[in-house]
Amino acid sequence: MNNKRRFTPLLMCLCIVGGIFIGTHYAYRFSGHTINIANSGSNKLNHLLQLIDQNYVDTVDLANLIEDAMPQILNELDPHSSYIGAKDAEKASEDLKGSFSGIGVSFTMQQDTVNVMSVIRGGPAEKVGILAGDRIVMADTSLLVGIKDTEVMKRLKGPKDSTVKLGIKRHGSDKLTWFTVVRGDIPVQSIDAAYMINENTGYIQINKFGEQTYAEMLVSLADLAMKGMRSIIIDLRGNTGGYMHIAIQMANEFLTRNSLIVYTEGRSIPREEYRSDGKGSFQQLPIVVLVDEGSASSSEIFAGAIQDNDRGTIIGRRTFGKGLVQQPMEFRDGSLVRLTIARYYTPSGRCIQKPYTKGHDMEYEMDLIARYERGEYFSQDSIHLDGPEYKTKLGRTVYGGGGIMPDVFIPEDTTQFTSYYKEAIMTGLLRQFAFKFTDENRQELDKYETMEDVVKYLDKQNLLDKFARFAEKKKLRRRNLMLNRSRKLFERNLYANIIYNAKNTQEYVQFLNQDDPVVLKALEIIKNSEAFPKAPSDTESEKKK
Repeated sequence: MNNKRRFTPLLMCLCIVGGIFIGTHYAYRFSGHTINIANSGSNKLNHLLQLIDQNYVDTVDLANLIEDAMPQILNELDPHSSYIGAKDAEKASEDLKGSFSGIGVSFTMQQDTVNVMSVIRGGPAEKVGILAGDRIVMADTSLLVGIKDTEVMKRLKGPKDSTVKLGIKRHGSDKLTWFTVVRGDIPVQSIDAAYMINENTGYIQINKFGEQTYAEMLVSLADLAMKGMRSIIIDLRGNTGGYMHIAIQMANEFLTRNSLIVYTEGRSIPREEYRSDGKGSFQQLPIVVLVDEGSASSSEIFAGAIQDNDRGTIIGRRTFGKGLVQQPMEFRDGSLVRLTIARYYTPSGRCIQKPYTKGHDMEYEMDLIARYERGEYFSQDSIHLDGPEYKTKLGRTVYGGGGIMPDVFIPEDTTQFTSYYKEAIMTGLLRQFAFKFTDENRQELDKYETMEDVVKYLDKQNLLDKFARFAEKKKLRRRNLMLNRSRKLFERNLYANIIYNAKNTQEYVQFLNQDDPVVLKALEIIKNSEAFPKAPSDTESEKKK
């Protein structure tokens, strides 16, 4: 019997005792300070651990036993309370911080090798001459071939001003070239794209709500305003959230004075409201917000505030449904607990947390797949709006019970989808081919300054036939009928990935937005002056009754 099974009864005991211990003795607000455990409350737990340590038949590593028990305790509470060990605590918060210390490259693992996708302008790597397309083979004395990307990150990141000697293999050369890089602060960007999508409309895509997201958004809005922006599309699709206070600051820019943005409330937490201060610079700007099933947490706070205040139009698909507030609480060893302390509510009063059963994490995690199987991504009629009804400021009906339902639903288009295309995606062959093509044609691609120029070049490359031959060598049988039926999907995917590899994220987003039905609908709404919702007529109200 393995050790995990042998200690299962002990873990269960620890979970029960630990659950009582956490519920009784964790104070509400620690604001990042170390938790002090009251001795009187830990006597029983300490006694249990002493009994195990002194009397158990085998030697037990108590530290590991406790580390294993902590996540199980929190799993019994809700799907979002979690324990993060000391080794992972810094990494867990790094993504939301404004910067980290590293060499300044983004990379992908291809054929067990670190391939530099892009080099941050002005960053440490660019300063010494590292280029997109380079392979990083060595870091000091460590071979980087055949290891996990998490291990690669550990070797490339490090304290500011520390050095790392990189062995680089460049395309067309068999020898390694060595570069000594002095690590520096690398900004973490949360805005993937900000550009004028037409003469009057700006577009901003936000991937997270981090420390600098509000500042990034202000800079982007100011730049777009200088270019003639008279309306804005905020794209939160796939944005899983981040800091609540950042979402509040961002919503504040668009709302009139004293508009309720969100409020929080919990068993030990009295209701706390967050309202706009009336100092926002874009209170009258027409706004459309794009969401989907990947939009969660802070994305839902922002979208809910815009929707419930009838400030703009939400379009896309139903959001994830995370309405629980976590408080980070740190232990002396650097590990931390993210404990759910409250629920947040949109201005109309709805808690958008989707239902969950305590201890059934897998069912909760599989919810998005269940939505897909129910047909929710393809038909609005498949969405069961059985939650309580709430009213926006103008009296429009919105629903609680899980996620933000958009004002305008846009289904996922599967008319050109085939099993051949699905297999090409699932096996990663489309990505592999796009990377290979970029790598072999990088010098030519670098000649083109704009996304449009790259597209014109790719139009002449007969990419579909080249991909089909490449895939066939990789054991994916060519199917010409399906290839033709899915032609637009194949071309869109291949072009997008090549543009991403050769240029930057913004040009990648710009290319995809050209025929994105959600973006096109947003532009139509703005063109028809329908971004500001209208109060329901008496006839519409009667129909709903």
